Amino acid sequence: SPPLLRLFPGRLSAFPLFLLALLLGFASLLWLQLSCSGEGPAPGGQDRGVPRQPCPAPAPLQPPEEEPSWGPHRLALLVPFRERFEELLAFVPYMHRFLSNKRIRHHIFILNQVDHFRFNRASLINVGFLESGNDTDYIAMHDVDLLPLNEHLDYSFPEAGPFHVASPELHPLYHYKTYVGGILLLTKQHYELCNGMSNRFWGWGREDDEFYRRIKGAGLQLRRPSGITTGYETFQHLHDPAWRKRDQKRIAAQKQEQFKVDREGGLNNVRYRIESRTDLSVAGAPCTVLNVLLDCDTNETPWCTFG
Repeated sequence: SPPLLRLFPGRLSAFPLFLLALLLGFASLLWLQLSCSGEGPAPGGQDRGVPRQPCPAPAPLQPPEEEPSWGPHRLALLVPFRERFEELLAFVPYMHRFLSNKRIRHHIFILNQVDHFRFNRASLINVGFLESGNDTDYIAMHDVDLLPLNEHLDYSFPEAGPFHVASPELHPLYHYKTYVGGILLLTKQHYELCNGMSNRFWGWGREDDEFYRRIKGAGLQLRRPSGITTGYETFQHLHDPAWRKRDQKRIAAQKQEQFKVDREGGLNNVRYRIESRTDLSVAGAPCTVLNVLLDCDTNETPWCTFG
């Protein structure tokens, strides 16, 4: 007989068979736990920019509406997105667990640009703000390739002013003082005070720098984390530049326009259409995917096309 069966003398009765099944089940779960890698950085601190295979997660926390420990506020997590499916699969369940563990009511919105223009992160955030509904009272402008690893990072209601979670002294790549990209929290009132973000930035970069000027122009005080000691290990950056190259082209007048402040455009003139709105679950984590068709006036911003 097999060696494991020798543990049970004589004929096997129902109880030993049941015990054997429990032992096999426990061994399978232990093997699965040891073979998966979790969501943290690669061993030895080497971040290769590729999402690691996550371990099975416990059932997501669902806040009872009457539970006071979750607080009265609700966050709209706005995620500009295009063609980063593998990053999305890692991001949604990770952020749902992270925010739930911090007792933050939230709704994740994936703003998927499906038109044929160049990517426009700022316009997508404007769209997400307008489509997020009245049951959320503050937003997080959140990159899909940036995961918070330090549980002490604050995602709570930023009543005192915009709160830059991915501050320059913590972000793994961008360290200049006026940087406000990656992860930025604002109340909806403060975002409206800034008239949202400029819609003139097609392609990668510079929209955050322009928004920094809007924050200052609105008289808002930018705040950043304190007491975080993990430095550049505070976040995991999933982006792999060899696999997904940035659209950094600067076409015609875009080279000069990218440094200007847009004093007229923003929430008031973003042009878009929602092609579809789908509520779905990623590994048990709920989110809403908005397929967004942006519009572009090629007389105003001819650099919105790939031509």
